Amino acid sequence: MHPTPAQPNRAAHDREIESLAEFDEVVAEHGSLARFRVQAVDLTDRTDVLLDVDSTGAVFLGCPMDPEAAAKVRAAGALVFPPVPGLPFDPYRGFVYSPDELFASLDEGYEATPDARAYAWFQQTKADGDVFSSMLRAVHDDAVSDALDELLVGARVVGVMGGHAMARGTQEYAGAARLGRELARAGLTVATGGGPGAMEAANLGAYAAPFDDGMLTEALRLLAKAPGFRPSVTDWAHAAFEVRERWPDGGPSVGIPTWFYGHEPPNAFAAHIAKYFANALREDGLLARSTAGVVFLPGAAGTVQEIFDNATPNYYESRGEPTPMVLVDREHWTRRLPAWPLLQSLARERSMENRIALVDRIEEAPDALKRLGS
Repeated sequence: MHPTPAQPNRAAHDREIESLAEFDEVVAEHGSLARFRVQAVDLTDRTDVLLDVDSTGAVFLGCPMDPEAAAKVRAAGALVFPPVPGLPFDPYRGFVYSPDELFASLDEGYEATPDARAYAWFQQTKADGDVFSSMLRAVHDDAVSDALDELLVGARVVGVMGGHAMARGTQEYAGAARLGRELARAGLTVATGGGPGAMEAANLGAYAAPFDDGMLTEALRLLAKAPGFRPSVTDWAHAAFEVRERWPDGGPSVGIPTWFYGHEPPNAFAAHIAKYFANALREDGLLARSTAGVVFLPGAAGTVQEIFDNATPNYYESRGEPTPMVLVDREHWTRRLPAWPLLQSLARERSMENRIALVDRIEEAPDALKRLGS
């Protein structure tokens, strides 16, 4: 589908070093670190190399290193941004997150996980209005965007949007999972908002893509034991990890959640999680990267906002040719929340008119997406 974090695509980022293996490779190949950017790599065991190699114009972002090595590379003209102690996240990270990383320590309760601790830090520093903390959040989010762009080079990304309230064990949840599975089996990279409900279901479907149909049926049954993330995020997440442990090595997909909605945990079925502090950056980035189109499942205010956040660049063609938009559930989008009539009116006599569709059932969405994209 696309490069994994262990082997990032370096075509557009060939001056970035994001792992110790890449560091050793660059030194062996070039004999120099001049003008390279080294991101969040522990260099405490590479003191001899740093004392010997040319580091003119290099930038070291959050790289632990021996004080003697740090002094030497600074003297050579490198910029050294040291690690920030006491943070529950790395603002200089070189890769997007994994579920195992965000949910580490889940056995001690969700509150002990890095995900929950990052949200607690966000709440505290947001209330304090500390400019240093706001700078760290901005640096983190930019690093995540950079990592996400590297991950998705060459991928055909389809966004699946929908509300967090869709419960496990319902027909709607099962339908969203089958949608994600079909899209992934068609060679598309499924990207969601990374949270619970419809988002989790689509990521689950992509995870289930390599397995036979019985796997998804059984996974849905296991997940129904914990229908939602309330009252216990811990139980909800444990059910997902039980599925992952029973069927390891599922298909990859992307989740793009936010700590802005801290009450919504990320789901464990997205192999790659690009989590942001800034919700506006997250939403725009998710839609902008959905180059193969977007499917909008029934949702509330957040999903309505996403429809028109996506419609605006399609209307003005500010990102080039309009991308397909498929709204699912005629009753929902024409009567409960009548976004479809407005979307039709906006599209009339514009090039996006032939790139929008309304379907009754989830099962119709893949064909509609394919038809609009042809």
